[in-house]
Amino acid sequence: MTNLQRHTEILKQLEEKESIDVLQLCEELNVSAVTIRKDLRLLEEKGLLYRTHGGASRYTPYIRERPVMEKEQLSAVEKKRIAAAAAKLVVPNDSIILASGTTIHAMAREMVPQTGLTVITSSLNVALTLLPHQEINVLQLCGPVRHSSGSVTGQVAEAFLDHVVCSKLFLGVDGIDLIHGLTTTDLAEARLNKKMIDASESTIVLADSSKFSRHGFGKICGFEAISRVITDDKIPDKIVKQLENMGVIMEIV
Repeated sequence: MTNLQRHTEILKQLEEKESIDVLQLCEELNVSAVTIRKDLRLLEEKGLLYRTHGGASRYTPYIRERPVMEKEQLSAVEKKRIAAAAAKLVVPNDSIILASGTTIHAMAREMVPQTGLTVITSSLNVALTLLPHQEINVLQLCGPVRHSSGSVTGQVAEAFLDHVVCSKLFLGVDGIDLIHGLTTTDLAEARLNKKMIDASESTIVLADSSKFSRHGFGKICGFEAISRVITDDKIPDKIVKQLENMGVIMEIV
């Protein structure tokens, strides 16, 4: 098979699958991993694909900041299913942290008021959604408000979290990558998320399948810091198995 034939086959598979694996291409095209990686590098230089860990993707793994109103429209059905599953984990007299993000806001809308429930949140939208429920004690973190997300960050919010212990953190992220871990587009938000993790007994990540194999600028944590991921059924089986091997509970909805 010539270089041109290999490149044509690689792009054909990428069009059909959206992502491809180096080792699988080696078997199918009967060439070495070195050859496939050279092919992928050349195709990336031409702007035809994006290389990822162990393969390539049609879509860029780098995440850009988007307004919250725009993000609300992305994977809306999947986010609603994820949110409903997460809401079932909240129990009476619980103390939880709800971070920011459209999936976390969707969870707030799905929550059934529980007696004695305390919710700490950095999201103004989440606080306003829960405020009408008298059974819920809402604690809004203070700090500069990000226009793109409607959530707060900063040292005041971080310092408050040094004085609390919550049972669960429900965390939204911009990217989940097997090499880089959990990331967001904003460094200040990443710092606040780390504080939330430290203040919680367990961390539950809410992320639709489009967030996987992508990463932002601000690193939140590695997979050792989280206990569960709730995602939709479009996530590749390979990623599910790899995360389960790391000890992460994968809940597919």
